Amino acid sequence: LYADTLKGIDPKNVVVIHLAANVGGIGANREHPAEFFYDNLMMGVELMHQAYKNGVGKFVAIGTVCAYPKFTPVPFKEDDLWIGYPEETNAPYGLAKKMMLVQAQAYRQQYGFNAIFLLPVNLYGPRDNFNLQTSHVIPALIRKAVEAKDRGEKKLSVWGDGSPTREFLYVEDAADGIVAAAEKYNGDQPVNLGSGYEISIRDLAEMIVRLTGFEGKLVWQTDKPNGQPRRGLDVTRAKEYFGWSAQVKFEEGLRRTIEWFKENKSKIK
Repeated sequence: LYADTLKGIDPKNVVVIHLAANVGGIGANREHPAEFFYDNLMMGVELMHQAYKNGVGKFVAIGTVCAYPKFTPVPFKEDDLWIGYPEETNAPYGLAKKMMLVQAQAYRQQYGFNAIFLLPVNLYGPRDNFNLQTSHVIPALIRKAVEAKDRGEKKLSVWGDGSPTREFLYVEDAADGIVAAAEKYNGDQPVNLGSGYEISIRDLAEMIVRLTGFEGKLVWQTDKPNGQPRRGLDVTRAKEYFGWSAQVKFEEGLRRTIEWFKENKSKIK
């Protein structure tokens, strides 16, 4: 892979950004824990190892907020990454991604390989995965609300009781943060990428209902899992290390995402 890609290019001038993942929401994580662990572990291990072997100048590994322990104090600080076990439904995926931090630090120590590790919260935005079998909460709720409105339905079901909190990062902000780190950060410590804005699932669902114009009732499926109780990142390290902070306000990001889905829903399976 690298031999073909780097043909005629000085590999020392190449930065590899590893964004690939086999990923999904709580339901998909519960149904495919082995696949999520194996696929993500092997992707990370092999891509980083081959980058090192082929003399690539820098490797940017993208982890996940799911790597944090279930009961990490909020806001999550990077130094707390190893104080416990991740939330059970996301653990195989989260641990597989966290192994890239171990690998990056080990390769830096032994080989002097410049690999950095970033920890983004859940991303959202236009062109998200709106497949209800594998999507995360924002695209799933947007699709459900828009389609329920179109069909004139009076109820919209949502997993859990609405109490957990989450932090989300608009996709364009995430891209800017990753590029900033690729250009300016060369350290061995993990760095959070987030918006600094924490919202409950209940408030999120109500906001999406309002923005989509769905006028029915939210029905909470309390027999379904909530997932991790709270998620919110300390984002000061990114600002300090490479001068980045999120710019898009959460409601504005939701509006853009909803509009994109409405314009493209006929093409989405």
